[in-house]
This record gives sequence, structure tokens and C-alpha cells, in this order.
Amino acid sequence: MPTTILVLVLAVAVGLSLGLLGGGGSILTVPLLTYVAGMDPKQAIASSLFIVGATSVMSTFTHARAGNVQWRTGLIFGVASMAGAFLGGLAGGYLPGVMLMLLFAFMMIATSIAMIRGRRNKSPADATKQLPMGKIILEGLVVGAVTGLVGAGGGFLVVPALALLGGLPMPVAVGTSLLVISMKSFAGLAGYLTSVSIPWPLVLGVTGTAMIGALIGARLTRVVPEKALRKGFGIFVLAMGIFVLSQELPELFG
Repeated sequence: MPTTILVLVLAVAVGLSLGLLGGGGSILTVPLLTYVAGMDPKQAIASSLFIVGATSVMSTFTHARAGNVQWRTGLIFGVASMAGAFLGGLAGGYLPGVMLMLLFAFMMIATSIAMIRGRRNKSPADATKQLPMGKIILEGLVVGAVTGLVGAGGGFLVVPALALLGGLPMPVAVGTSLLVISMKSFAGLAGYLTSVSIPWPLVLGVTGTAMIGALIGARLTRVVPEKALRKGFGIFVLAMGIFVLSQELPELFG
């Protein structure tokens, strides 16, 4: 019982990350379910996809009310990502857990460096700029496959893809990312459910608690400066990547 309460309390941070940063939910959820709740890595990854997907649906509409969701870009990116995420999730169910967690960590570290370094300042016009369809589809397929494989809803790759490669302002990248995450999290989950079972009572409890954090996080985006938001996102992802590496490398060489 104490462990369950701790998991539910920490789930608030999952929602806060999603609402504020447009990602990071799975970066917290997978380690939380693996190292605190004691789930098998594959089970934790599948459960994470449901938790993050459901929480992101709610957060998307919260951000949309503030005008921070680019629906065309998000829907096209999301559809392309769903195809990649399903295939990634299908393959992930048959790969060793340690391999999945190490891949998860290395991607986090690479992404965090890109976010901390940043790119040129965005002009206000970039908030409504429509990205080329071919570029959206290609990025969506690649990001979907990778994040479906390691169980991440994708914000830690989608936000950089939209902000750094697509040139969208950070608040718009955050809101649009949540739409993409909602779509491909459930696609990745469908792939995992072919080989993995989920402890639904705990997962539904974590989902409800995470939603509370997401509501708080979405409101904070109105007062946090864009540069601080981007660098904070990068530092957060870097810390979690190093933590996961520290847990998994001893297993690999032990």
C-alpha cells in the first residue's frame, strides 16, 4: 500500500511535465513504474503509453483554448506517427527489456543536448506557419517508430522536431506535441497489447492523478518564458537519461 501511494503521488509530476513541457511523461512514467512500482520493463512501457496518451488528450484541449495547437500539423504528424508507433510497439514487445531501456536513455541524452543548445529565435509569424506536408510525414514516421519502440509518448522527440526542425515557437510546439502524443501513444499501446498485459487498477489510478498535474502544468505555460521552458525541458530530459543509464548499465555488464 505505501508503494502504491508513492506511485500515485509521483504521478502528479508525470502530468505536470506533460502539461508544462508537452512531453516528458513517459520519461518519468517508465522509470516510475519500473523502479518504484516494480513492473517488468515491457509492462511498464505498455502501461506508460496508456497513461501518457489519456493524459495528453485532456491537455491538448487545455492548450487549444490558449491557441497553442496547430491542428493541421499535429494531425498529419500524428497519423504518420501512429503507423510508425504501431510497428515500433509490435517490435518492442519481442526485444530484451534492458536493450529497450538503454535505447530509451541514449535517445533522451541526445535530445536533451539539442534542446539545451536551441536554435534561432522564432518570430511571432512562426506560430501560424504551416510546415511542408512531406516534411511532417517523414518526421512523423521516424519519431513514431522510435517512440513506439521504447514506449515513450514522444514529447521528448516531438517537441524538438517541431521547435528545432519545424521552427515553431515553444508554446505552440508544446501544445501541438500533445495532440501527436495522444494519437501515437494509443497506436503504440495497440502494438504492445499483442504480447503484454497491463495491471489496469494501478494504471487507471496513475492516469487520474497525472491528469491533475497536467491541468496545473498547462496553466503554468502562460507565465514561464519560452527560453526557460526549452532549456528546462532539456536539462530535465538529460537528468532522466543519466538516471536510466545508471540503472541499466550494471544489468548489461553484471
